[in-house]
Amino acid sequence: MLKAIAVIAIVLAAGLAGILVFALTKPDTFRVERSLAMKAPTDAVYPLVADFHRWTAWSPYENRDPAMKRTFGGTAIGKGATYGWDGNNNVGAGHMEILEANSPSKLRIKLDFARPFEGHNTAEFTFVPQGDATVVTWAMYGPAPFLSKVMQVFINMDSMIGKDFESGLASLKKLTEKQ
Repeated sequence: MLKAIAVIAIVLAAGLAGILVFALTKPDTFRVERSLAMKAPTDAVYPLVADFHRWTAWSPYENRDPAMKRTFGGTAIGKGATYGWDGNNNVGAGHMEILEANSPSKLRIKLDFARPFEGHNTAEFTFVPQGDATVVTWAMYGPAPFLSKVMQVFINMDSMIGKDFESGLASLKKLTEKQ
């Protein structure tokens, strides 16, 4: 019986070691990006993203916790605008600040997550006119600390976050095309 327990312990330890070694092979950074064309001019799309107060109309994260607490600060719109949130396990808690606002072509946002996991990333939105449409690209990138690498062994971050970006861009498209 003791031999069986020892064998099981060795197999489990080897499996765990294998997972940890495999996690070390993951990249030190990550990037998730999605794009969608919207039949609307850039000056109709850009303000919906540059104003955190308007994110409730399109962001896929806004409806996951009806009781989520939101705080706004800094400037009202554009560079210097801040947005904090504190919600349930579906949205966690964190803070965003617009660091760069080049209307109507680009927004760069500092994105800090406090929970469920600490993370410090950058989100970017670019708006490229294309005929009578605007191609909006939503990207998030940042460092991949070791815990993130371990999670990537089991979870495809691009698929997980990418689905949210696709949903948000689809909502933004619907909102801008009905105006």
